[in-house]
Amino acid sequence: MGNFKINVSDAPFFILTGFPGTEAMEPWLSFPLLLLYAIAIVGNILILLIVKEEPSLHQPMYYFLSLLSVNDLGVSFSTLPTVLAALCFQARMIAFNVCLAQMFFIHLFSWTESGILLAMSFDRYVAICNPLHYAAVLTNARIVAMGLCTVLRSFALILVFPLLLHRLPFCHPRNILSHAYCLHVDMIKLACTDVSLNSHYGLSIVLFTFGLDSALILLSYVLIFRSVLAIASPGECLRTLNTCVSHVLAVLILYVPMVSVSIVHRFGAGLSHAVHTLMSLIYLFVPPMLNPIIYSIKTKEIQRRLLKMLFRVRS
Repeated sequence: MGNFKINVSDAPFFILTGFPGTEAMEPWLSFPLLLLYAIAIVGNILILLIVKEEPSLHQPMYYFLSLLSVNDLGVSFSTLPTVLAALCFQARMIAFNVCLAQMFFIHLFSWTESGILLAMSFDRYVAICNPLHYAAVLTNARIVAMGLCTVLRSFALILVFPLLLHRLPFCHPRNILSHAYCLHVDMIKLACTDVSLNSHYGLSIVLFTFGLDSALILLSYVLIFRSVLAIASPGECLRTLNTCVSHVLAVLILYVPMVSVSIVHRFGAGLSHAVHTLMSLIYLFVPPMLNPIIYSIKTKEIQRRLLKMLFRVRS
C-alpha cells in the first residue's frame, strides 16, 4: 500500500482537546477558566478607562501600561472562542484556516507583550537615570513610534508561520491538537514531512524576540540599580526602586511561565498531557489576569480612581 498523504486542502479540519482523561468534568473545569477570562477582560478594560479618565495618569509610564492592557485583551480574546467552544459546548472541530488565524494572533500578542515590557523598562531607565530629560525623551510621538515598532516587529516575524504551515502535508486521519487552541508547535507535530525549517525558524525568532528583549530588560535594570545605589539616602533608594516593582513582577509573570513551558515541551516527554496543558494555560491565562491586579495594587492613582468608580456605581 502506498503512503497515505492528505494535504491541507483535503483535510481542512483540526480537533481541539481540553483535559484528556477528565472529559466528564470539563464543563466544571470551564468555570475557573471563565473566571480567569472575566478577571482579565474586566481588569484590563478598567485600566484603560482609568488611564483615559484620570489626567494625572497621562504620562509615558501609563501610556505603556495602556498598551500592555490592550495587548492582554488581545491574548484573552484570541483564545476565548475555541476554549469556550471546546470545554463548554464540546465543539472541537476547527477549520485549518481558522486555526491558522488563531495561531497567528496568539503568537502575535504573546511576542508583542515582550516588546511592550522592553519599552516599559526603557521608560523606567530614563525616569530614574535621566529624570531631567524624561519628558523630552519620551514624547507622545516617540511612544507611538515605539508601540508601532513593537507590533510591526512581531507581525513581520510571525507572518512567516502561516506561509511555512501552508506548505506542509497532513497525513493523519484525525488531526488532533494538544490544546483547546492552536499553537505553531502543535500544528507542525501533525505534519507528515520534515518540519526542521519550521522548528529552526520558530527557535530563531524566539531567541531574537524573547532572548533579545530579556537581555535588554536585564541590562536596563543593571543600569538602574547602579544609579540607585549611588543615592545616599536608603529611604530615597527604596522609594525609587518601588516604582519598578510592578514592572519587574509583570516581566516575571511573562517570562517564568514561558521558560517553564519551553522546558516542559523540550524535556518533559515523560510527563502527562495534563501537565503540558496546564503549563500552556498558565502561560496564556495568568499574565493578562495578574497584570491589571498588580498595577492596581501598586499604583495609588489607579487605586483612588478605581475606588471613585466603585462608589459612583453604588450611588
